[in-house]
Amino acid sequence: MISDTSTFFPVLLAAAAAPLISAGATRLLPMIVVPIAVVELALGAVIGPHGFRLSHVDPALQVMGTLGLGFLFFFAGYELDFKQMRGAPLRLAAVGWGISLALAYSIAGVFAATGFVISGLLTGSAMSTTAIGTILPVLRDTDQLEGRFGPSMLAAGAVGELGPVMIVTLLLSASASKVSQALILGIFIVATIVAALVSSGAAGRAKGFLGESLNTSGQLPVRLTVVLVFALVVLADSLGLDVILGAFAAGLMVRFVLHGRTNQRFESKLDAVGFGFLIPFFFIESGMNLDLSALTSSVEAILKVPLFVACFFLVRGLPALLLYTRELNLRDRLGMALFSSTQLPLVVAITTLGIEQGKMKQTTAVALVTAGVISVLVFPTAAIIVRRVGRPATSEEAALPEPDLELA
Repeated sequence: MISDTSTFFPVLLAAAAAPLISAGATRLLPMIVVPIAVVELALGAVIGPHGFRLSHVDPALQVMGTLGLGFLFFFAGYELDFKQMRGAPLRLAAVGWGISLALAYSIAGVFAATGFVISGLLTGSAMSTTAIGTILPVLRDTDQLEGRFGPSMLAAGAVGELGPVMIVTLLLSASASKVSQALILGIFIVATIVAALVSSGAAGRAKGFLGESLNTSGQLPVRLTVVLVFALVVLADSLGLDVILGAFAAGLMVRFVLHGRTNQRFESKLDAVGFGFLIPFFFIESGMNLDLSALTSSVEAILKVPLFVACFFLVRGLPALLLYTRELNLRDRLGMALFSSTQLPLVVAITTLGIEQGKMKQTTAVALVTAGVISVLVFPTAAIIVRRVGRPATSEEAALPEPDLELA
């Protein structure tokens, strides 16, 4: 039960205002994409305890924020269509993220050795992510998933989100030993896949009933999906794993059940539940926790922001520029580098964990999140502009050799 409605009302107002502000900004500046997530973070900072103090983070709001985070990573897992990404896209994505991880930990190790940050592990993990769940609406709305670019971008984004999720689960959680966490994680993944395969057979027999339910007030497929997401989030938390792994697994399960097929009516209803209701709580609550005064407390804190933005592009963008020379032309490789360098949700999650464990300075956390906000605001817009330059000449793509789609 909500104990203080005055806490929720400003949050609900911010959630309702965010798409209006985003749409208005995009209308005034047509060449700039203003993701709603950025607006939600900014509004959270404005109404939060470090802003105008119109609201505060209480346990009820924390629960809603956790559920919003869960649904955000549910969509990230749901978008993993291995049939579409198999072969070269998935192979290059895995190699690229391996390069990113080496770069991230090398740079963060230097930062830690010089006292610039406390934990090289935390900082490096934050720099190795890709916010595919956050930029997916932008990719869809601007038709960026067509042709060869789509599978390559989805694979790079999926690996760039799944890899750091595993790292957060195995290395950054303090609730269990490393060995027991590895065993639990393996059992968790196997159980998820088995449950998905079993449920996929049952889904074929119940397909007619579930489809009919989408047209009634029962909305059974949507309700079952919501229960699945919440159940796996709770299960992951009770096993000492990060809740985002449970949500990610739920997305994978639903994708398995659908056999890789998409259902626009079903997806639109999930979008309404996730992006229309729960996910805004996560971003707004995260914005309310931002202490922007820490960012202006020293010159070092201010300098960290552009440095981290540059590190994001170096760590995640460089592999895209180097590895896809046979798959994509230069314009698309640069676009992919910019999209891949977009980071935010996992950065927020990792910095929150770092502050809680005393392994990250407040200035570093705020600088990383601010850099993530800048990456979400700048990189997708730049990527879209780069890919649109000379776009009418599609013969360039047609002249490229066909990529190898077989499994390595």
